[in-house]
Amino acid sequence: MSINNAEELAGMQKISDAVAITLKEMRAYVKPGMTAKQLDDFGGAILNDLGAKSAPRLTYDFPGWTCISVNNEIAHGIPSEQKIFKEGDLINIDVSAELDGFWSDNGGSFVLGEDIYHYQKLVTASKNILKKAINQIKGGVKISEIGKLIETEAKKSGYTVIKNLTGHGVGRSLHEEPHEIANFQDRYNFERFRKNTTVAVETFISTKSTIANTEKDGWTLVGNRGGFVAQHEHTIMVTDGIPLILTSQNEIWN
Repeated sequence: MSINNAEELAGMQKISDAVAITLKEMRAYVKPGMTAKQLDDFGGAILNDLGAKSAPRLTYDFPGWTCISVNNEIAHGIPSEQKIFKEGDLINIDVSAELDGFWSDNGGSFVLGEDIYHYQKLVTASKNILKKAINQIKGGVKISEIGKLIETEAKKSGYTVIKNLTGHGVGRSLHEEPHEIANFQDRYNFERFRKNTTVAVETFISTKSTIANTEKDGWTLVGNRGGFVAQHEHTIMVTDGIPLILTSQNEIWN
């Protein structure tokens, strides 16, 4: 989406605050023994209180208000009653929503409680790589160069990236141009970031896999080679300098 005036920026900021606050509150609320359904209902209630509508439900009729993925699940995890959180789980929550015709998207992985399975190194790498990538984005920069940076930084940390999941434009719909902000250098992508546009930039940093495959439930994504993945995502507005991070209230970098 191209931001053309203060009213549009205010609209994007309002929905971005809604998804960011929901993600932050869900992270604070989750406890061992809780089900993913309970956590999702809590997030759905926050979105409703803020006047926002769940984007995955609205767009895809997804069976949940948010996507909640645990341990070996990469993304699009269904928040079911059967999914019960345990101490040390690697959890990813992805919250996207619509409000007054504006859409925003954010997500983050974290370790629940004590890091007994040693996932925190992966989570920290994903956070740091996203921050480095976003700080290099400005109008005129090649999208493929940001993908190259993400993959290079992942390799330095001993990880791979998921190549068939990408960031994307967002604003007047959940997914819009640019349709692919990849985690690797796509040599066939000649697009550049444009000033005053809004995009969702996300990492998919992996211990083993490079491709996400869909499970039999038709939603949940897991790696082609197993292992674990950490994802972090902000919706930003591209500028001539450091981008405006619209979803900063999620505090995923804290």
